Amino acid sequence: MRAAIDLYNYQYYVLDAPTVPDAEYDRLFQELQELETAHPELRTSESPTQRVGSTPREGFKEVRHPVPMLSLNNGFSEEDVLHFDRRVREALDRETVDYACEPKFDGLAVSLLYRHGRLVEGSTRGDGETGEDVTANLRTIRAIPLQLPVAAPPPVLEVRGEVLMEKRDFQALNQAQAARGEKLFVNPRNAAAGALRQLDPALTALRPLSFFAYGVGAVEDWPLPATQGELMERLSQLRFPVPAERAVVQGATGLLGYFERMSRMRAALRYDIDGVVYKVNGFGQQQALGFVSRAPRFALAHKFPAEEALSEILDIDVQVGRTGALTPVARLKPVFVGGVTVTNATLHNEDEIRRKDIRIGDQVWVRRAGDVIPEVVSALLDQRPPHARIFIMPSHCPVCGSKVVRTEGEAVSRCSGGLYCPAQRKQALLHFAQRRAMDIDGLGEKLVDQLVDGELVRTPPDLYGLSPQLLAGLPRMGEKSAANLLEAIDRSRETTLARFIFALGIRNVGETTARDLARHFGDLPPLLSAGQDALQQVPEVGPVVAQSIRDFLDEAHNREVIERLVACGIHWPSASPRLPSAQPLAGLTLVLTGTLAHLSRDQARARIEHAGGKVAGSVSKRTAYVVAGADPGGKLQQALELGVPVLDESQLLSLLNQDLSES
Repeated sequence: MRAAIDLYNYQYYVLDAPTVPDAEYDRLFQELQELETAHPELRTSESPTQRVGSTPREGFKEVRHPVPMLSLNNGFSEEDVLHFDRRVREALDRETVDYACEPKFDGLAVSLLYRHGRLVEGSTRGDGETGEDVTANLRTIRAIPLQLPVAAPPPVLEVRGEVLMEKRDFQALNQAQAARGEKLFVNPRNAAAGALRQLDPALTALRPLSFFAYGVGAVEDWPLPATQGELMERLSQLRFPVPAERAVVQGATGLLGYFERMSRMRAALRYDIDGVVYKVNGFGQQQALGFVSRAPRFALAHKFPAEEALSEILDIDVQVGRTGALTPVARLKPVFVGGVTVTNATLHNEDEIRRKDIRIGDQVWVRRAGDVIPEVVSALLDQRPPHARIFIMPSHCPVCGSKVVRTEGEAVSRCSGGLYCPAQRKQALLHFAQRRAMDIDGLGEKLVDQLVDGELVRTPPDLYGLSPQLLAGLPRMGEKSAANLLEAIDRSRETTLARFIFALGIRNVGETTARDLARHFGDLPPLLSAGQDALQQVPEVGPVVAQSIRDFLDEAHNREVIERLVACGIHWPSASPRLPSAQPLAGLTLVLTGTLAHLSRDQARARIEHAGGKVAGSVSKRTAYVVAGADPGGKLQQALELGVPVLDESQLLSLLNQDLSES
């Protein structure tokens, strides 16, 4: 049972390829615990059940490494790598050299000492000569073998590697810390270091730590292979995790190519790395090169630009995005991080600022990973100056002056001046013109950019004042294209109230809600004057949606734009408000399948919703009808199996009892 559980641990934690369900693993683990409880004389320290940690201790004792754990010389540029390769080639008197390349983990170096196959001691690197005994804590890491899976293990084998925390585990840990109202960790390395140095191993066992092997120290009666690449394979066979991204390359060109590949892969890796490590592949060549001071001549750590640095928050500004979202941005004292000089960093939203307790004037950790927007990770609270100021989110948009609103349950504050706000101008125009709104064919993103950047259009009503001469003068816009666009704009004046409401871009008001509002109020004036209570009488409109509608309509800028649009000649058929009882499909759910002869899928959906029904994407026992056209799919068979009535197109039209002109 122990061997089986060890194998399952290896497959799950090292190979990331579990072969049994979690429930089966848990069942077997519980059975082993029960057996060892019933027969304590059979319990051993190598049992998988003993990874939960022993009793807390008062401190860590010192451990002297049998072979020093030396540091590596660092390289930061291409010139450093070329110089390293040249020195190696000259010292070995060779034209080219093979190198083993591995990721440089951003974790803590540790030593694992095995005697006759049993893990007897684990220690930190410390100063290279002496480390701390963290055996009990290392035993809780399930990726580390407690016993080597070989029949005749060597008398002594010291395996060296790195303890770290994977990105997903770090995020989950910080989420749990936040939920408990506890301090967040700055980065995975700090979280791993804190876990490994817990005096209570039971606390370490609660932290999701990982391990990767990268070499060996002291060995007895265990013949080393000829190369570093072969050593990594041997360690993998002993069930030690080794990085899949390792490679053996030739010469400086190979080294720089590996560095470039890992730079591109870095963001997608499941763990943090801060560079790559180059080692002369042959152990005989390593021995010939020897050491200088406290570092080997045969290895180099090629570091990435630092991803974290300290800076000072000079001020906090607010940016307004294309959708109206307000984002606080820290203005920083310039700092070089992630390969560039950073002066601004996102603070995400007001809740994040409060949670991290960040203030203007604070010293802060700034992080920039790859092409990710720089962010402020945390503040140095113990260095907070007396003049530090608390940030307050503005009550009015810093761009247009409209009211700033925040929906209950959301972390984001938004500008309510959607049709007017310059920051939202392009997004508002694109939404207004889309096919399901005003359907202005030809008004795409590039043309909107030209119109807005050239200050030809500020708000949607300006579209209806464009001239052929003005449009024809734009790049890539000839007379024919201009005429077609103006025709589409003119055609859009005749629309429906539902399309017009949707085109306004009111937050939380999609197509379905826009149709419900149009059916309920019948015309625009009753909607404009409706209070929150009246709005909540509309099906599916609750307090949040009603508040969004009122915030939008109460903004004077938006009302002005709406009035101008109506003045431009936009109109729709007037209708009396419809009561649910007058709708033939009120409360019914229909499913469409196949191709209808006279209605498109969008037209059929619109007709059904206009009649009070809803269109679902799948068949269930709650489905009232399935409407089947030509070449129906599996939904027809599902309807027959569930006994759901099936309609053809003519039966649907008869049921709707409305003429096609309304669609």
